[in-house]
Amino acid sequence: MAATAASGLQLASARPCIASSHRVFKAGAASLDVNSKAVSWNKLASACHLSQSLEPFRRSFASSSVNFNKVVTKAMSESSENKPVSGLPIDLKGKRAFIAGVADDNGYGWAIAKSLAAAGAEILVGTWVPALNIFETSLRRGKFDESRLLPNGSLMEITKVYPLDAVFDNPDDVPEDIKTNKRYAGSANWTVKEVAESVKQDFGSIDILVHSLANGPEVSKPLLETSRNGYLAALSASSYSYVSLLKHFIPLMNPGGSSISLTYIASERIIPGYGGGMSSAKAALESDTRVLAFEAGRKHKIRVNTISAGPLRSRAAKAIGFIDTMIEYSIANAPLQKELSADEVGNAAAFLASPLASAITGAVIYVDNGLNAMGVGVDSPIFKDLNIPGEKH
Repeated sequence: MAATAASGLQLASARPCIASSHRVFKAGAASLDVNSKAVSWNKLASACHLSQSLEPFRRSFASSSVNFNKVVTKAMSESSENKPVSGLPIDLKGKRAFIAGVADDNGYGWAIAKSLAAAGAEILVGTWVPALNIFETSLRRGKFDESRLLPNGSLMEITKVYPLDAVFDNPDDVPEDIKTNKRYAGSANWTVKEVAESVKQDFGSIDILVHSLANGPEVSKPLLETSRNGYLAALSASSYSYVSLLKHFIPLMNPGGSSISLTYIASERIIPGYGGGMSSAKAALESDTRVLAFEAGRKHKIRVNTISAGPLRSRAAKAIGFIDTMIEYSIANAPLQKELSADEVGNAAAFLASPLASAITGAVIYVDNGLNAMGVGVDSPIFKDLNIPGEKH
């Protein structure tokens, strides 16, 4: 099984810098300011600290045009404790999150952890047992320090890392060959039930549960060539693992909490090359999201949603073998012609985990630059004479 993979939050683009002159920051909350039109241009320029000529951008700003090229959405944490907050806050201070499936610093799980941390949440992670030593060593030696950097200049703190293999619900499920496997030596209490018990013993409760896990041992095989064992393994690691996590963690979750998983458009569209039962696993995950939303909502007042994320150059995605091609296809055909950043998915998760999404549950939230809305690939030669607007890459 492999992972697929600070006080407030604000959505902002890395370039250009658009800031309100009256926007002020407070540790513990951030704002999405809706009154930027009232800002004078001089104050805007000063707030952005731009040294080059701003006249061309001023004209662009005045006409409300937006350039989406290379825009990166980031979680922004505040720097001042004493100033009031303007706008709409995403404040997770005092909340605790458990993110299952963080094994490096370049997947969606890591990005979600960062956004939640930037919004004020305490971070716990579950890491696949064979990857645990490398992950913890990298953390300890500072190899992830650049990636841990939050917008306020501090480093994301991970309060505790738990060994986890979400394929196994309890110790009785673990076969002998896994128990004696050298990659599991030195680790204990890593089944889903045991990890939930450990978190309860250590912290008592959590508010946010994130499932960032997927694995298909035969993902490169077409479905017609996939074995029964390969197919069932994909469903076990990629979809039932979410049911198991929520089942065992929900007694720890405070009412009003949020549970989030990650899915992919292959659940509902044909993606050649995404095989081995993985498309079926994602379809099951989305179906389970709706059922779990009903059951967890009625019994425990917990919201359950899943994010359908676009392609990302993560280490886990490279197992598919054609991730670069999928990214190029997305840039060529999505309504927003830019490469998706992990931060954008992280920020969507922070929103879903916050009180701002208190009425959203059972939903598939697409964070893919709009590619899910397309019915055809507009880069096809068939459309060459239609003069479709877009940027060449």
